[in-house]
Amino acid sequence: MVPSGKFYLLLVLGVAIAISLASLFSVTIGILGALLFDVILLLLSAIDSWRERGNIAEITRQPLGRLSIGRDNSIILSIKSKNRPALIQIRDFYPLEFAVSNPKLQTYLPKNSTQEITYTVHPTHRGEYAWGDIQVRQLGVWGLAWCDRKIPQSTKVAVYPDLLGLRQLSIKLTLQNTGTMRQARRMGIGTEFAELREYRMGDDPRFVDWKATARRLGATPSASLQVRVLEPEQEQTLIILLDRGRLMTANVQGLKRFDWGLNATLSLALAGIHRGDRVGVAVFDREIVTWIPPERGQNQLAKLIDRLTPIQPVFLEPDYLGACTSLVNQQTRRALVVLITDIIDITASSELLAALGRLTPRYLPFCVTLRDPQVDKQAHTFTKDLDNAYSRAVALDLLSQRQVAFAQLKQKGVLVLDAPANQISEQIVDKYLQLKARNQL
Repeated sequence: MVPSGKFYLLLVLGVAIAISLASLFSVTIGILGALLFDVILLLLSAIDSWRERGNIAEITRQPLGRLSIGRDNSIILSIKSKNRPALIQIRDFYPLEFAVSNPKLQTYLPKNSTQEITYTVHPTHRGEYAWGDIQVRQLGVWGLAWCDRKIPQSTKVAVYPDLLGLRQLSIKLTLQNTGTMRQARRMGIGTEFAELREYRMGDDPRFVDWKATARRLGATPSASLQVRVLEPEQEQTLIILLDRGRLMTANVQGLKRFDWGLNATLSLALAGIHRGDRVGVAVFDREIVTWIPPERGQNQLAKLIDRLTPIQPVFLEPDYLGACTSLVNQQTRRALVVLITDIIDITASSELLAALGRLTPRYLPFCVTLRDPQVDKQAHTFTKDLDNAYSRAVALDLLSQRQVAFAQLKQKGVLVLDAPANQISEQIVDKYLQLKARNQL
């Protein structure tokens, strides 16, 4: 039994009654009257709570599935009332490591009705977590006490990389591959023949197939010009090298830099699989700790998610040269090699520059770095405060040194993408699609 607000108001009323009795009769009578009132009130509250025990609403938590790191994941509770209306307070024992939108839920249900309540949790670390039971309080009919009960709902839940983002990206890529969007996108930007279609206003005349047009005119004099539709070459190879070294352990926008890189890795892998390419991933620090050979198909994406999810960053300096050397030994055919890491300056990143330089011209190296948006904000915020001015000068110097390092990478024939960590997934996919469209691989 948990007393309600109404119960405490009545207790105050009992004090007023005791004062009135004491003023009219005696202090002893006032005290005895207050005690009697309190005993009756406690008894009625206990009865109110006890009567509600048989009418506690049924509450179940819908299956949690796999949660996405860095996202607001919806948790749905299904509630079913019984023979009486129910005013209910609910506390779900989610893992303490999660941020939650509403830790205490309250709702009102008419009798014999059902309702769903949704709240969100925001995990910031991958792994497996224990989810506890559901604590429910239901107000008695007289409103004197809450009937308190724990509903067994304990379970285990796994936090994965950004699966919600992957689902949205998959829908976007599927839409791009269908209907007129697909035809408009493919016109003249590929090397492989896809189909013939009728000429439309605005089509490039260079893609008119005169032989096919002549055959159509021979059969049907009123036939239109036929245009060759090309699409980017498929079954190319995409290799992603994901750094899990010291720089990837830093927290950026609520997540570790490695988690942003892992999300970008899976997004890029999904885009490659959708475009028919063979996708492989290597995770490295001082050595390659995980190697998933290039394969095609959705099974490859599922394998990448399962193999990469348990990996955590470590406080070790990465061996870029060793990772690239291992890749050269294992991957003989030409491939787009995407290295996801971070960079400080030329001196600290000299090994990275040498390693990527070794990949040209046999491979197409692509260096992707995850910039901290907070550094950008400090660098572009004007201030008159001395301490803030010093921080701004440091931020500007960091950005300047990064640009010098990127300039040297570009001189070696390395493609470069430097983007805020929280925007890297979208930008890396867009850059990959542009490379495919331009047939740079």
